[in-house]
Amino acid sequence: MFILSLETSCDETAAAVLESTAAGFSLLSDVVSSQVALHAKWGGVVPNLAAREHLKNMLPVVEQALREASVNQSDISLIAVTNGPGLIPALLVGVGAAKTLSYLWQVPLIGIHHIEGHIYANFIHQTKTEEITFPILCLVVSGGHTQLVLMKKHLDYEIVGETLDDAAGEAFDKVARILDLGYPGGPAISAIAEEFRISNLEFRIKSGLENSKLSLPRPMINSKDFNFSFSGLKTAVLYKFRSLSKNLPSDKKELLVTELAAEFQAATVEVLTKKTMAAAKKYGVKTVMLAGGVSANMELRKCLAAKVAAELENVNCVLPDIKYSGDNAAMIGAAAHFRYHATQDKNSWQDNWKNLETDANLKLKNQ
Repeated sequence: MFILSLETSCDETAAAVLESTAAGFSLLSDVVSSQVALHAKWGGVVPNLAAREHLKNMLPVVEQALREASVNQSDISLIAVTNGPGLIPALLVGVGAAKTLSYLWQVPLIGIHHIEGHIYANFIHQTKTEEITFPILCLVVSGGHTQLVLMKKHLDYEIVGETLDDAAGEAFDKVARILDLGYPGGPAISAIAEEFRISNLEFRIKSGLENSKLSLPRPMINSKDFNFSFSGLKTAVLYKFRSLSKNLPSDKKELLVTELAAEFQAATVEVLTKKTMAAAKKYGVKTVMLAGGVSANMELRKCLAAKVAAELENVNCVLPDIKYSGDNAAMIGAAAHFRYHATQDKNSWQDNWKNLETDANLKLKNQ
């Protein structure tokens, strides 16, 4: 069977086609139309502008996905779409398109949770499934979510830790705005941090900050639970930047921005990694996975993989391909594959073109 999947939860209009059997699935096409350039001048995604672009791009993206997969509408047996969480104006466009196609083509429609899609991005390449053994602990890090999700089997979720305020990706964007690094903030901060190769002492001498202590807090790193908090870290960057940048010439201010960005990333990665390792040890997992847009951060990927290898015996660390770390429809199709083959009453989806609803705050639910 062939699955057409759609994703419009934020500012990417995406469509993909997967071939699915009981034995597994293969990705035939994956098309993403990004709106980053449109929203960059606003410093973040403007929901109504995003919805307008989705309306313009949806049909061309679907047509391209079908064409690249060498299938037509009569070959499609299931349509999957993100129905939450996300920006309501954006979600409505994707769900509306999916419901229309489901009605016109007379095929079942399934709604997929956006975070479930990110988790199942780890399953897109079949060679990785050999490394994925339950129970799984997945660190989900994105612009809207930071969670530790325990999975004892497919489609079974227990959130054992989550952010109490800002998500990690949101904090990256806000810190980038404070430091005037542009949008999106994650890649901008990561790029600066990767270039930060000289010692702190030498850097401070060069920037005229040798008498300052340029360090940031690690919020909740020693708490006994597995929750996170990044709002205070973002505020610490703001206060540090304001106090240290006064009367600095432009060249030294650039050096200050570089070190602050690197220190912010180091603090975030340290907290994420330590909490994940503590939860993995407590729950005795066999696989640690990473998911969400921030999973593209190279420092986080490197540190988490190194910690798992050093501290957890016979535990695999599985990282999604960078291509599938951001929002895409391939991950929605992957999640739909597992839901379809795990569901007994597949006829229940036949009338979803009438019943499927969007929910900006949709909760991650078990099968």
